[in-house]
Amino acid sequence: MEYRKKTVIASVAGLTLEGMDIMFISFAMSMIIAQFHIDMVSGGLISSITNIGMLAGGMIFGILADKYGRVRIFTYTILLFAIGTALTGLAVNIEQVYIFRFIAGLGAGGEYGIGMALVAEAWPKEKQGRASSYVSIGAQYGVILAALLSALILPSWGWRGLFFIGLVPVIFAFIVRKNLGESPVWLASQKERQLLPKQGKLKQLFATPRTSFTTIALAIMATVQIAGYNGLMIWLPSMLQQSQGLSVSNSALWTISTAVGMIAGMLTFGQFMDRLGAKRSYGIFLSASALAVFLYAYASGSTAVLLGGAVVGFFSNGMFAGYGALISNYYPVEIRSTATNTIFNFGRALGGLSPILVGYILQHTNVTVAMGYLAILYCISFVAMISLKKGKSNQKQMKLLTKAESY
Repeated sequence: MEYRKKTVIASVAGLTLEGMDIMFISFAMSMIIAQFHIDMVSGGLISSITNIGMLAGGMIFGILADKYGRVRIFTYTILLFAIGTALTGLAVNIEQVYIFRFIAGLGAGGEYGIGMALVAEAWPKEKQGRASSYVSIGAQYGVILAALLSALILPSWGWRGLFFIGLVPVIFAFIVRKNLGESPVWLASQKERQLLPKQGKLKQLFATPRTSFTTIALAIMATVQIAGYNGLMIWLPSMLQQSQGLSVSNSALWTISTAVGMIAGMLTFGQFMDRLGAKRSYGIFLSASALAVFLYAYASGSTAVLLGGAVVGFFSNGMFAGYGALISNYYPVEIRSTATNTIFNFGRALGGLSPILVGYILQHTNVTVAMGYLAILYCISFVAMISLKKGKSNQKQMKLLTKAESY
């Protein structure tokens, strides 16, 4: 039990620091644009390059974690995104910002899947949903922490001072390496000599027709998850200001209401997943997300907008809590970190382009069409979800865990 708690604490802290790092760009963007005299497109490219780094880092470090151990590589990824963040504060031109954000993205992309693999391997199947939900909330903590630090640091020290805070995770990496032992399941897999030639191969995600189908279906679900979140959180405040005449302060209140709904949704989804199973839980939340997003286009009045935002956040982002456990249960231990990192970071890279399409839709049509597009995305994810066959990796994990306990 003590080891399980340590995996959750380490993974929550890692995702919190990652979320903080990513949100620093949002809060510092206007200052960076002014500092380097660039346009908004060049500024937006910072986020896109970070996402590309996450995809590359997810694949590279996922493979390394399956080969050389979860905890060792986990600490390396934290160090890398800490260094990339701190270096961003030293950039003398926008090209260097791009390079350093790519480095930070490499580390952040690797950290997510490794942390989720650690948790999935430490907790029994009937509790993996809630454990995954606890970890996922770390990203929301990171958003809050970034907001507080930005309010304190930006007025006095500017955007460079904000990124120098990125060195703090170095201390965290040292603590993790010293106090968190390696995954017993991964260690037990090393005793299985026949697994060694197969470990950490990206092509194993497409080894058979069934595995290929599973990988593609999960990638579609991850892409929709990120596309829906980005489309909602980046454009909805502007949509509401346009359609409802909300002030900027009321839009901020909407953001808080939606974030609270997201946290409640994550905690609820984790409980659902453990009690009802992954497919039934995703079926409920995906259906509710499609309906809630579509109906939200017709919300009228400040009360309806605030409550509706919380409901949309509850269902649309509540599902984020389950992806670590969902993906982990479809792949054996020898490629689990590779699968989790590659699939979810592919979703980050592709789904991160959604705001561009939503912006195009808003420019040429209206809010109802934009919300309809997001609702269709959840329907596509629902189809991908029902096509998944039952995961079988957990039985093998239990055997390995039994062996580990006998050593």
